[in-house]
Amino acid sequence: MPASLTPILLLSISNIFMTFAWYGHLKYKDQALWVVVLASWGIAFVEYCFAVPANRWGSAIYSPAELKTMQEVITLIVFAAFSVFYLGEALKWNHALGFAFIALGAYFVFQKW
Repeated sequence: MPASLTPILLLSISNIFMTFAWYGHLKYKDQALWVVVLASWGIAFVEYCFAVPANRWGSAIYSPAELKTMQEVITLIVFAAFSVFYLGEALKWNHALGFAFIALGAYFVFQKW
């Protein structure tokens, strides 16, 4: 795998875990808050095991601003899929428009002017 794709793959895996850590408990509102906090904390640990190497290795290729922008775009993509397929939420036109503006911002971050 090209070195430029490694941080993208690791950030994608990291974001899947983080999305479950932050939002997965919404399907289990009958559980005590302390239980879901501990479960989320455990999931977040796994997320860090992917995010930290992604940023460490990625910093050899990408700037910190590019890595953060990449992470935010990946987060939105993962969250959109999670929201639809796991939480059963609908994505609306205003969500798509907002995501498109964020993608436009990401475009500018990666420009070498």
